[in-house]
Amino acid sequence: MRMGHSIKDRVRPATPEELEGIPWLLTLGPTERRRAEGAVEVGEAEPGDLVCRIGRPPTYWFGVVQGLLKMSNDNADGTSMTYSGLPPGGWFGEGTALKREPYRYNIQALRRSVVAGLPIDDFHWLLDHSIGFNRFVMNQLNERLAQFIAAREADRLNDPDARVARNLAALFNPVLFPGVGELLRITQQELAYLIGLSRQRVNEALGTLEASGAIRVEYGGLRVLDLAALREGGMPKAPAQARASTRRTSLSSL
Repeated sequence: MRMGHSIKDRVRPATPEELEGIPWLLTLGPTERRRAEGAVEVGEAEPGDLVCRIGRPPTYWFGVVQGLLKMSNDNADGTSMTYSGLPPGGWFGEGTALKREPYRYNIQALRRSVVAGLPIDDFHWLLDHSIGFNRFVMNQLNERLAQFIAAREADRLNDPDARVARNLAALFNPVLFPGVGELLRITQQELAYLIGLSRQRVNEALGTLEASGAIRVEYGGLRVLDLAALREGGMPKAPAQARASTRRTSLSSL
């Protein structure tokens, strides 16, 4: 049952269990952690709710506690470009929060989700007082840059199977989305929204990836069996012994 008409109407303090799932809290000293835990709030987002809107100034640094969000740029002509899916454990928008500039993208809930927010003033206070927090944010920025470069490459691929594989690899990123682990709770339709392919084509690609041994389709989600293969477009790498044999053969032929 919806308690209000917007996420702001459904904001509450974070529970101890929700705080336990926030990865950057582990980087803080006792004083910084007490302040952060007292400042973090959570809100319940319904499907279609916008957590961030293009042109709005940032008021929080956000993270996903439960559910699934998408980061996209929706144009006036009706076209849309999805930059990333945001599964549990992922914190996002640190670049916008750092610069305190308006959002250049929308963040929308694809399903009922629980979203955590650290007020932007507390975000900057932690930057000023915690070396560990600074390192976490820098690592986030570096990892996200690599993610967006990989996403750009994936968008140019003509092979839908490889596109699905690369996009799945991004959702299983252990640095950006530590709450996912080896099992991602996602439907084929949600995956189709994120990748920009039809549900039927995504279903075919998942079958190919499962046959290759890169993933296993389970009830309610996908289990990654070979993350390196997904990052390479779904082709499993040769066993180490075979690669070593190939390398010896190549060297002996010189």
